[in-house]
Amino acid sequence: MSNKITLIKNAKIVNEGTIFNGDILIEGEFITQIDTSISAKSADVNVFDAEGKYVLPGMIDDQVHFREPGLTHKANIETESRAAIAGGITSFIEMPNTNPQTTTIEKLNDKFAIAKETAYANYSFMFGGTNDNLDEILKVDPKQVAGLKLFLGSSTGNMLVDNPEVIEKIFSSTNLLISVHCEDEATIKANTEIYKERYGDDIPVNLHPIIRSEEACYLSSSKAIELAKKTGARLHVFHLSTGKETALFTNKIPLKDKKITAEVCIHHLWFSDKDYDEKGTLIKWNPAVKTEKDKEQLLKALLDDRIDVIATDHAPHTIEEKNNVYTKAPSGGPLVQHALPALLEMHHRGQISIEKIVEKTAHNPAILFEVEKRGYVKEGYYADLVVVDLNNPWTVKKDNILYKCGWSPFEGTTFKSRITHTFVNGGLAYKNFKFYDAKYAKQLTFNR
Repeated sequence: MSNKITLIKNAKIVNEGTIFNGDILIEGEFITQIDTSISAKSADVNVFDAEGKYVLPGMIDDQVHFREPGLTHKANIETESRAAIAGGITSFIEMPNTNPQTTTIEKLNDKFAIAKETAYANYSFMFGGTNDNLDEILKVDPKQVAGLKLFLGSSTGNMLVDNPEVIEKIFSSTNLLISVHCEDEATIKANTEIYKERYGDDIPVNLHPIIRSEEACYLSSSKAIELAKKTGARLHVFHLSTGKETALFTNKIPLKDKKITAEVCIHHLWFSDKDYDEKGTLIKWNPAVKTEKDKEQLLKALLDDRIDVIATDHAPHTIEEKNNVYTKAPSGGPLVQHALPALLEMHHRGQISIEKIVEKTAHNPAILFEVEKRGYVKEGYYADLVVVDLNNPWTVKKDNILYKCGWSPFEGTTFKSRITHTFVNGGLAYKNFKFYDAKYAKQLTFNR
């Protein structure tokens, strides 16, 4: 289908807390009309019958690692953004811990240039903070860049910011939204040493949540929040993994007025420490997947709006890398293709409504990052749309995994729901495991 004029008929449209039957007219890149019945005015209109299917706004994934430049043996912007649109993610915000790191304006512009040529989904990037790049941070254009990312705990591509004076200076000096990875480094190091003495490098992976513990997470996130309150910084805490941390956030004010917000990732809602025996290092993430109780408390906080956003933290590594012993196996896994099917599976189990999924994956990231004209099924908005069949089961297998790394922690899982079509800026980019050659992606812009 071209992206001239498309008419989606008979859809169950999910938007702003309601589901209603209707038609959607797309002209060029934009939704121009939504009504109970729209007729094709000319033979040039591509009519698409969505009878029995749901149409959702495309997910805006606020945290991905697509590994380009420098780590492209694991992934690149082209391969992972293709997997993303197959998973109903039409916009992504990519992280700075690549090689070289995105910590100068020059390196940021290099990434934009790559994405412009190769991305299948709309794109933006986080700028990375370090112990010594405040001058560069102050040059960032907030209309073009999603925000600033600080690693307050070490992770892939060590960008640890561990100087308290520097952290406070950054918090005090920038108006950018500051996203943080919160784990206390000293706690993790001390815990790691204890278990290395006992096991050497081959530490049992089920000790990962003991090493990268609840205390390590809470200590770091509570400090970051304290500092944000002191300095007035706009803080977004990435990938909460503990129930304890959910108490640090409020649902007493609307999201648009919150200065301190939180995200949870698919893996912390799906897996628990019970899964380490079967999945091993495939579910080794930072922060760690923790207990069943943590998982339940994270879901509760998501549903009562203390947690604002669901993301993936898509972070692929090769299977050879993941199959190393504990201390050498990197943390992270691929997720963009399977995030929405997993959430829809949770819907089938009665854990979350489709309206809530849409709110947390599309509306709220758009509000939180002030994304321009995306995140809703609305007239005048870009036509970033996902068509979902809730009763079309499929099983995750090697031959339908689209990540460059070729594996998934969901392998063998059967999902009841299938993403059948994805529209990006009005263009049909994906249909039933097939892609179109045309790339419709655009750089995200921000209303700031």
